[in-house]
Parts: sequence; C-alpha cells; structure tokens
Amino acid sequence: MKYIVNIEKRSDGSFVAYNVSGRDTIIGTGMTVSEAKEDYFNSIRELKELNAEKGYESSPEIDGTPEFKFDLVSLFNYYDFFNVSKLAKIIGISASLMRQYKLGNTAISEKQLSKIEGGINRLGQELATLRLL
Repeated sequence: MKYIVNIEKRSDGSFVAYNVSGRDTIIGTGMTVSEAKEDYFNSIRELKELNAEKGYESSPEIDGTPEFKFDLVSLFNYYDFFNVSKLAKIIGISASLMRQYKLGNTAISEKQLSKIEGGINRLGQELATLRLL
C-alpha cells in the first residue's frame, strides 16, 4: 500500500515530513530533507515498537510504502544537484523566478507548479531512457 508523505520547509528553516492519510499521524523533522525523512522512518519504527508492546494493531500505512511529495524549497534542498537556472530553461520558465521559488520567497500558482512538475517528470523520463556508449 502506498501513502502520501508531504515534505515542507518550515518558517524556522527546518523541514518536516508528515503523512496525510491514515489513522496514525507520523512526523519527522530535521534541518535538511534527509534528516526529516530519516526521523520520519525512525518515528515509524518507534510506533511499531509501541504498538507491539501494547498489543495494538498497526495501521496499514506503517507497513506501506511512502510516496514523498515535496514543496519546491524542499525539493531543491533534497535534490541539490539541480542547477536551478538550467532546469528553468529546460522547463521554459524564468530562471530568476525559479530561483525565487527555490528560496521560498515567491508564492507559486497551481498552474506554474504543474508546469514545473511536468518538466521534471519529462526530464526524468528522458534520463531513464538514456544509454551511454
């Protein structure tokens, strides 16, 4: 079973990972996305141990596979190898605007978010079919 885990940058500069469905709320935090994900998985382990000790049945998402959804700031933090200006050019949006999105300084519309997500997905598909000589 797959379930959604959102990863977002908080106002203090740290990151939070949290599930958005299921009976148990599971949260992980850290100063980087990697730390937040690691803490999230640690929270799952702790919840499993607690449930086992108390004889409770675990909710399905604990044994499921998380599908991580990022806000743009968190995405660029986790995938820090992206050159934001070049990615903007590939996607067809302003490089300066993309840098503002990366910093979290500018609100992003659903339409623009969809365009960025579509561009990243196309790039991923292109890389997945790439063959080297």
